[in-house]
Amino acid sequence: VCFIPGGLDCSISFVSHVLGKVCVQGRQKEILSVLVPHLTDLTKSDCIWQRICWRLVECVPDRWMEAVVIGFVQRAPGADVLSRLLGNLVVKNKKAQFVVTQKVLLLQYGHTTAVLQNLLGYLSLDSLRRALLIKVLQELLETWGSSSAVKHSPPEQQQYISKAILICLSHLKELEIESCRQELLTVMMEGVKCHLDSNLPQIRRLGMIVAESISSKINTDGPVLKFQYEEDDEARELKSLLTQTPPLCVVPSLPNDDRNEKADAVLPLVLESKKKSHTAAPVTPEEDSDAELDSDDDLVPYDMSEDKELKTKAPVYIRDCIEVLTGCEDVDKWEATLKALESLIRKNPAATREVSVELAKILLHLEEKTYVEGFTELRQRAQVAVLTTDPIPVAKYLTSQFYSLNYSLRQRMDVLDVLVLAAQELSCPKSHGNTKHSGAQKPARIQLLPGNDSSKDWKVIVDERIKSKTRRFATGQSQVELASSPNEFSSVAGHFFFPLLQQFDRPLTTFDLLGEDHFVLGRLVHTLAVLMYLAVNTVTVAAMGKALLEFVWALRFHTDAYVRQGLLSCISSMLLSVPMERLLEDMTEELLETLSWLGDVVEKDPDGDCRRLALQSLLLMENLKKKLKTVPS
Repeated sequence: VCFIPGGLDCSISFVSHVLGKVCVQGRQKEILSVLVPHLTDLTKSDCIWQRICWRLVECVPDRWMEAVVIGFVQRAPGADVLSRLLGNLVVKNKKAQFVVTQKVLLLQYGHTTAVLQNLLGYLSLDSLRRALLIKVLQELLETWGSSSAVKHSPPEQQQYISKAILICLSHLKELEIESCRQELLTVMMEGVKCHLDSNLPQIRRLGMIVAESISSKINTDGPVLKFQYEEDDEARELKSLLTQTPPLCVVPSLPNDDRNEKADAVLPLVLESKKKSHTAAPVTPEEDSDAELDSDDDLVPYDMSEDKELKTKAPVYIRDCIEVLTGCEDVDKWEATLKALESLIRKNPAATREVSVELAKILLHLEEKTYVEGFTELRQRAQVAVLTTDPIPVAKYLTSQFYSLNYSLRQRMDVLDVLVLAAQELSCPKSHGNTKHSGAQKPARIQLLPGNDSSKDWKVIVDERIKSKTRRFATGQSQVELASSPNEFSSVAGHFFFPLLQQFDRPLTTFDLLGEDHFVLGRLVHTLAVLMYLAVNTVTVAAMGKALLEFVWALRFHTDAYVRQGLLSCISSMLLSVPMERLLEDMTEELLETLSWLGDVVEKDPDGDCRRLALQSLLLMENLKKKLKTVPS
């Protein structure tokens, strides 16, 4: 019961019930968009209206409290206004406390940054509520540092939690930071490790930014963490949350007189600093005279305008290139050899085949002796050239080395990249094939005829003259006939594909695909998806599809989102490459199980890209569904 002007006592519990009922029935926006601005104006200077507003929300039944509280948080223009409207509701009402400190921050992630700033700013504006702010920060950091949460929660939710942590840190005072410094340091070290272990670049960068922010707060005087990452709008927005000005801090504008006095006080300081800088710049005459005595201006410089840089000649034979890359100490010659190697390989395929495996081994182990611009790309292009020139033996060597000992993760991923690029080149028609043109482009053929043998192709000349004089209607636009050539990847697809599937489940001393090296597993899965897609219309495509489906089925519940994305890409590649008849004939049971699994992924997977890829595969399987249902089990 509240006392209001007019001398009458009244109860507003009925109004609270109406407000809660309207909000929970889906009319939250309509009623609060009118009510909140009015209450904001009435509570600015009237403490009685503040008490009325507090009583209004306190009397809302618990079953409707969530809708009312979230509505107020979303529509309040700032944390100070929200504090006037709700008071200490989160301290008095357990349901409101659960909504504010748990549900909005940890169980939901669709709210805007402004809502987070309102909510956490509201907790920071009263001494009774600051204990809840520190408790919220501890729970957010616990979630942020949990490896299970990093693996199983979507990137959007992790970004939401990171924003909430940064806003909480911006509201902490020095004494509060001092009291939980050690706890913050422990959580920071655990959390940044979990984030850096992720295969998703977005998650890794979130971990870096939050760790940097925590480090800057707990180590104000000492060294702080510093990572290298791309500074884009998202990163700048996250960093700005840590240094934002509190909503209550409104800088008043100075009156004109005060402004002039401030400017007059600043001007002498600026002029004085300029005078100091100018007086420090000139050199004394004695120093000038000494400098002139020691000057070398009387020496005439050499004319080097016509000098040319001496270029080291690259070898012209493949074997000479091998000798230079393995044992030459001349850095310039080594660099020239590396730059010329790709073109030399493509120009001399016969000589390359004689030493293809040896050359592939040298390039796989090749390290940069000195700085060479584009070294990684030059080496990769040379490896692709060797592999496309002699596919079978080089593919056997590279795929065998992928699972060998004493290789770094970078070298193993280099092998996968080279296999993909070579497969793409082998499966595409050669660009230098003869291209036939029609219409106005045809006379170019006449220019290629020898001048002294015009009688040999007289029919061609006559035909061209007739075509040039003939008018045709509705023949359509002139089209270029694409060059056709055999798919060179067709005969070697199995040598690229099957060896990569053989030992993925056998851990080595320094290489465990199913363990900590899950990033390489993700790259392997994506590589298999590309190779499967490029093997369309090949002889072994059905066997490749069956083996790939078994591989996917063994890893379908992997915890890493990047690996699951690759597995779903494999399903799409298989559906696009393997003929429908072979799918129905050889993989009926597997496809039925895959259909059920894809449906579960669409409904339950926390990663948005995984859900999108699963839906894409379901659309590709739409034509198979009816036929699968008619096949007897």
